[in-house]
Amino acid sequence: MTGRDRIYIYKLTCDNGGAPCVHDNLLSLAICKPMIRRSAKPGDLIFGFAANSLHADNRLIYAAAVTDNLSCGAYFLDERFIRRPDCIYALRRGRFYRRPRARFHHGRGDIIHDLGEHYERANVLISNDFRYFGRDGKAEYKKQFGLIKEAVERLGRGYRVNHHHDLRAQLCVLKQQIWKSTRQADVGTPTSSPTLRVSHRCESCGAVIEKESSSSTA
Repeated sequence: MTGRDRIYIYKLTCDNGGAPCVHDNLLSLAICKPMIRRSAKPGDLIFGFAANSLHADNRLIYAAAVTDNLSCGAYFLDERFIRRPDCIYALRRGRFYRRPRARFHHGRGDIIHDLGEHYERANVLISNDFRYFGRDGKAEYKKQFGLIKEAVERLGRGYRVNHHHDLRAQLCVLKQQIWKSTRQADVGTPTSSPTLRVSHRCESCGAVIEKESSSSTA
């Protein structure tokens, strides 16, 4: 990554294989976190840590370098992605609808939350350069990187993307260490399975306005 590429950090309260979705050696973020999906660009880096409600130690669930951002619902129309678990929407008569056998987002308001009323949120991030640990993630970063530990523990339901120099440097070193010590092919197991209740939407992807935090706020 270059000095202009951004680094996103956020917490997951749900890790069930839907967001992110790892399938056929590709990671995608197609549902949840619409503000990140809208703004992240190729070259940007995303760290997804566990929220306290998911794993109290805030372990690292995944890290991914964005390689593509598909807009205007293109992901859901591309034959290459149709069989991916998070490809849960299809287009019919100019409107997107939820596929009958979709595993995620069963609620009535989920389409608007994921795609936007006029599909302005229908962006999907793709990564072929990632590490996904799932429930097997570790919190060892807290021992070595105090600034990352502080930032993650203070982070609420939004995300943080504007980091002061020292925190950004620690995040870059963490990425280098992870890529050096692990293999992309060693994909972890999601913390839980998809639920059949009305909607799996959790606090981290609920109806909240997410703001880019400044270097002094979480």
